[in-house]
Amino acid sequence: MQKKIVLLGSGELGKEVVIALQRLGQHVVAVDSYPNAPAMQVADESEVINMLDGDALDAVVTKHAPDIIVPEVESIRTERFYDYEAQGIQVVPSAKAAQFTMNRRAIRDLAAQELGLKTAPYRYATTLEGLREGVEAVGMPCVVKPLMSSSGKGQSVIRNEADIEQAWQYGLEGSRGDLAEVIVEAFIDFDYEITLLTLTQANGQTLFCPPIGHRQERGDYQESWQPAVMNPALLEEAQSMAAAVTASLGGHGIWGVEFFIEDAKSGQPGTVYFSELSPRPHDTGMVTLAGTQNFSEFELHARAVLGIPVTEIEALRNGASAVVLAPPSIGSGAPVFDGVLQAAAVPHTDLRLFGKPSVRPFRRMGVAVAYGDRSASVAALTEKAKQTAALIQVRVED
Repeated sequence: MQKKIVLLGSGELGKEVVIALQRLGQHVVAVDSYPNAPAMQVADESEVINMLDGDALDAVVTKHAPDIIVPEVESIRTERFYDYEAQGIQVVPSAKAAQFTMNRRAIRDLAAQELGLKTAPYRYATTLEGLREGVEAVGMPCVVKPLMSSSGKGQSVIRNEADIEQAWQYGLEGSRGDLAEVIVEAFIDFDYEITLLTLTQANGQTLFCPPIGHRQERGDYQESWQPAVMNPALLEEAQSMAAAVTASLGGHGIWGVEFFIEDAKSGQPGTVYFSELSPRPHDTGMVTLAGTQNFSEFELHARAVLGIPVTEIEALRNGASAVVLAPPSIGSGAPVFDGVLQAAAVPHTDLRLFGKPSVRPFRRMGVAVAYGDRSASVAALTEKAKQTAALIQVRVED
């Protein structure tokens, strides 16, 4: 049952995946672009390469001869995954899924054009003039995102003509890899947004975690809570959409499928908009570390990767998470955390410090989670998680 697994990307989400895999007796090689990344600290072996260098990627695969490849970030030469599958290596969830979801163009066209899922009106742009044309087509306000990015990097809102050039430059700066293209989307006046963690399995059974609500700032998640309270009919529609897009991409694993939700108003039934999809554990899903489910999102991913069946996802309690961020004015260097003992003393909470070897402004360095029983207010739990995270101060080692 032991497999050799190459993890491509070794951040905090990857670290939890490695822990879950090793608890199931697996051998993991953690790969990233810098040494001592969080997942490397708990993996059996590690490699430091530029994952956008196809030859370097091939060399790692040849050296370690893995049974399974698990991508954890976007900036990878995903087109090589088809060759690896042809060699008999399992790619998680699949080569097609990794290739499509690492690029917003591929996944958006699949969802909107091939599957007919409702999305915000959108256009693509490879030049500043192309962005101006896209803005004119979808209208203002609108949102601009690089086709390849994560954690909100390069994302901004255009509210008037003066914002367009700045949004173009910011989008290019936030783009991962060598792809100089953005998507511009009409702004949806949604009531809230959710992440629907969707589990696809080798036995064909697709399961859904309770919906996760979240708040973003600077394009990155700040707090999340589970369950997000929503209309059951709209949740059922979101589940149907998530099942359709994951089935089209194929493979096994946990998927973070994001939706914008407009609640029913004036006799209208409400609307679910497909937003984005990640073929791996989602940052907002760190709330599952609060014990909200019988398996965390990382444990679910590990089981799906290995073909271990999950018969049900059971909601056990309510929870919330809040990130521990480096301050905006911090310098570079190794991080030091103050206030950990005070934070750890808050009842019904828990902490994760990610072990990132260096710090930069607004870098996510840890997470606090709070939990209560099924009747507990998720709003109160979110406030508790925020207050706990705020007790931890990040500074640079003297």
